[in-house]
Amino acid sequence: MGSLAEALLDGAPGDVIERHALPDDYVAAHLRAEDEDIFDGGTAKDVRKSLRVGRVPMPELAPDEVLVAVMASAVNYNSVWSAMFEPVSTFRFLRHFAKQGGWAARHDLPYQVVGSDGAGVIVRVGSGVRRWQPGDHVVMSPSYVDDQEPATHADGMLGEEQRVWGFETNFGGLAEYSVVRASQLVPKPAHLTWEEAASNTLCAGTAYRMLVGDRGARMKQGDVVLIWGAAGGLGAYAVQFVKNGGGIPVGVVSSDEKAEVLRRLGCDVVVNRAEIGLTGDPSEDPDRVLEIGRRLGGIIRQRVGRDPDIVFEHVGRATFGISTFVVRRGGTVVTCGSSTGYQHVFDNRYLWMRLKRVIGSHAANLQEAWECNRLIGAGAVMPTMSAVYPLADVAEACRLVQNNRHTGKVAVLCMAPEPGLGVTDTALRAEIGEERLNPLRGLTPGPGAGARSPGKTGLA
Repeated sequence: MGSLAEALLDGAPGDVIERHALPDDYVAAHLRAEDEDIFDGGTAKDVRKSLRVGRVPMPELAPDEVLVAVMASAVNYNSVWSAMFEPVSTFRFLRHFAKQGGWAARHDLPYQVVGSDGAGVIVRVGSGVRRWQPGDHVVMSPSYVDDQEPATHADGMLGEEQRVWGFETNFGGLAEYSVVRASQLVPKPAHLTWEEAASNTLCAGTAYRMLVGDRGARMKQGDVVLIWGAAGGLGAYAVQFVKNGGGIPVGVVSSDEKAEVLRRLGCDVVVNRAEIGLTGDPSEDPDRVLEIGRRLGGIIRQRVGRDPDIVFEHVGRATFGISTFVVRRGGTVVTCGSSTGYQHVFDNRYLWMRLKRVIGSHAANLQEAWECNRLIGAGAVMPTMSAVYPLADVAEACRLVQNNRHTGKVAVLCMAPEPGLGVTDTALRAEIGEERLNPLRGLTPGPGAGARSPGKTGLA
């Protein structure tokens, strides 16, 4: 361990941190451009074959950027996509970004450091950064925006050059250090550990924009919200936002174990996929889609009294036709992803003749990230972390997510030597209580548990 790392772990103030030299390289989870074709020819796309952990060079810092010592990160499905090199290799994103020239050219390298979540300590700031300084405890939002685009000033997610850090850029969060723009930073909730704080930003911010933000479904009190994959990273935050906002969450899960997760989160109605006969992808069979939709709609009406006002979609092809059918007349389907396939098939009559809406939503702008973080910092929204892996075992952690064997979020310790560190508001933590803070802890296999063959993914 170098002197800078020792100072960080000892809680050194910013002026002391600045006096320590940066290392020339650091440990990071990364992909190699030379492996882009590793899964060609029908080879099983096991991310453990492509995701590597090793030393990479320390990048130079642009004026609007900060260097963060990453204490902990978390696995998102976009890192699985990156490691599978699908639907396209993310090295294509890096090459496209580099064409801007200037500082963007740094991102086109023969390796990509992945990861779109992280919590840590600022160790350096660029010459143009005003609101942050070394020693600050932060979490990183994944939204990497261009502040020189006009659309960005209406909504950071509307700019053509908006990217997801660690997926469409280099120098991501599954590493000892990461480079981010200052506009990605929000303060770390003081009552959370590093790994708890690192598990929130991408999924919680995305769910917040989809349901609460004025550019999403704009959920109101009393709304019935159907949440697919409700025990997963996105879904578990969606359940909490619906409950906090006075709505009625209806969560769909794949097992009795995951149903228990939703009960821990206070979900009003829990539906097991087996109850509605949903196995695999029914999208090519319109009669089966309607059969499943009618069955699901009947269960919701029986238990709640009416059809859902909003459907929270991120599963995609396997469920989208059911979603557009089951949402009420005039209701809204809000979608942020397609983990079971991007080419959706649905009966458009149920959309146009019943005046329904589909809203596309992507990540969260900085204001939404701050608002979401404020709820987490106040103890109104709890982390959905269920397991913690060391950085050395990040490929196994990603394999869990690839096989849908996870619940909530899987955290990864980067520079932090052990779980439980980073809490600076012990009073609030004690007031909330450990059990409430970690409702999903232990529900995902930990390091050494191994990974089974792939199951049905994306339908948690």
